[in-house]
Amino acid sequence: MSDTATLSPPEVDSPPESPQAAVAPTPALPPTMPRRRELIFGTVFVTAGVAMGLLTLIGSYLAARDAAGAAWLADNQLALTQPNMQMLTLAMSVVTMQWAVWSICRDDRYHTYLALGVTMLLGIAFVNQSTFLFKEAGIAITQPEGPLFYAVTLGHLAMVIAGLVFLLLMAFRTLGGQYSSRQPDGIGAAAVFWYAGVALYAVIWFAVYIQK
Repeated sequence: MSDTATLSPPEVDSPPESPQAAVAPTPALPPTMPRRRELIFGTVFVTAGVAMGLLTLIGSYLAARDAAGAAWLADNQLALTQPNMQMLTLAMSVVTMQWAVWSICRDDRYHTYLALGVTMLLGIAFVNQSTFLFKEAGIAITQPEGPLFYAVTLGHLAMVIAGLVFLLLMAFRTLGGQYSSRQPDGIGAAAVFWYAGVALYAVIWFAVYIQK
């Protein structure tokens, strides 16, 4: 028997894989969902309800004043100095409130805190001016004008105080890092409520104090 060598086919080296082929494909990122604005929408709805309530009270006040004629607040003096200063104070607070919104949208936290602080300071000044006005006017709740006058003015004062609490809460949440240029909705929602309070006081200023 002869020795027969079995010849195997020569081995062929396979080409090395390219680095691009060795890298696993990156999975596609899920689509970015639009930012939800529950806080702003909720604030708008609440603000609209408060505004409708106050406007209803203002309408009732005007109807009662027209029915009373010259006897309305005949025994009281409503000087315009204090209401004018209150209107000016709230008008300035609109500028500082918008300053806060502008700053948080640019991640300028220093000016955001400064603007919120000045806005709250102006709001506290308005509250102090309101109490001084009530003392100076001397309108008793037992007068025919008393219930409607205080329903309108105290109702708006309660709205301003609620706005101050809202601003303070949003300032603390901003300090904790929750709001920034990517999520400025808290400051924006507080601004919506504050602007509505200023607009409503402009109506009260003209209807109650200017027209008397």
